[in-house]
Amino acid sequence: MPSPKRSIHVVAGVITDARGRILLNRRTENRDMAGLWEFPGGKREDGETSEQALVRELREELGIEAEIGDWIMDVPQEYPDKHLRLEVWHIRSWKGSPRGREGQAITWVAPDKLSRYSMPPADLPVVAALRQPDRYLITPEPDSDAAHQDWYARLARALDAGVRRVQLRTPTSAARIQLAEQVVSRHRSGVQWLLNRDIELARRLGVGVHLGGEQLLQLETRPLPADQLVAASCHDLAQLQAAQRLGCDFAVLGPVQATASHPGAAPLGWEAFDALRAQVSLPIYALGGLGADDIVQARRHGAQGIASIRALWPS
Repeated sequence: MPSPKRSIHVVAGVITDARGRILLNRRTENRDMAGLWEFPGGKREDGETSEQALVRELREELGIEAEIGDWIMDVPQEYPDKHLRLEVWHIRSWKGSPRGREGQAITWVAPDKLSRYSMPPADLPVVAALRQPDRYLITPEPDSDAAHQDWYARLARALDAGVRRVQLRTPTSAARIQLAEQVVSRHRSGVQWLLNRDIELARRLGVGVHLGGEQLLQLETRPLPADQLVAASCHDLAQLQAAQRLGCDFAVLGPVQATASHPGAAPLGWEAFDALRAQVSLPIYALGGLGADDIVQARRHGAQGIASIRALWPS
C-alpha cells in the first residue's frame, strides 16, 4: 500500500508596497515546484499560532518584522505527496527592507499582472480573491414582459448595493436577446456580465458566458477569447476538472446547503465542498442556501465567495 499523505499547514502573507504592488517569492531549485512564484511564508510549526508562524517565516525568508493584518482565506489543496492547507493573511506593516535571505528571487508585481506569473495551484485562488468579486449574483428570469420594469429596478438596486459580477438568466425566446442587449448597454461600465449558456449571444455582445454542467463535457476548447469570461456550474469532480481543462475563469459548486430553487438536490455540505475544492486550482464560488453572511465561512473552505439568486436579489 502507498504511504499515507502527510498534512501540512502553511501560512503566507500578502505584502503590498506604497505603489500597491504585491511581493512574490520564487521557489528555489532545491524545492518542489522549483521556479514557481508564490506569496511568501512557510510551514506552521507545532505550538505556533498562524500569526506567530507568519511573523517568524517572514523574518527568516525576507528579513522583515511584520505586523499581521486581516485574514484573507484558507485554500485546501491536494498534491501528489501531501494534503496542504494554505492560510493567507494581509500584512498590515513591516520594518526592514525585504530581500531573499534564503537565496530566492523576489519581485514586486502590480495586482493586474499577477496572472502572468506561474504559481503553485494553492496560490491561484488567492490571486482571484485579491482581484475579483466575492459575490456572484444569478438573476431570476422575469416572469413576463409586464414584469420587466420591476426586474430592471431590482437589478439596478443590486448594482447600487455593490454587486459587480452577474449571471443573466433570461427567457429562452426572442425577448432574451433584447433583454440582454438592454441590460449590458445600460450597465456595461464596471460590471462583469455573463449570459446563462448562450455562447453565441455572449460572443456577439462581447460579454461572458456561464456554461451548464452538461455543456462542459461536450466542449473541447474554451468557447470565448480570454477577454470574455467563461464560468461553469459544477456539481462533482468530473465537472470541476472539465472546467479547469477548458480554461474557465471560475466555477460555481453546489448546492452546499439545501435550497428552495433545487429542493430535490442533496446538499454537499462544507466538508465535501472542501474536498472537491482541493483537487482543482480554479476559483470557485459556493452555491446553495448561502448569503453574504456566509462569505467568511466559504473562504474558510477555499471559496472565492458565494453565488446566489435569492440572497443577492433585492426583495
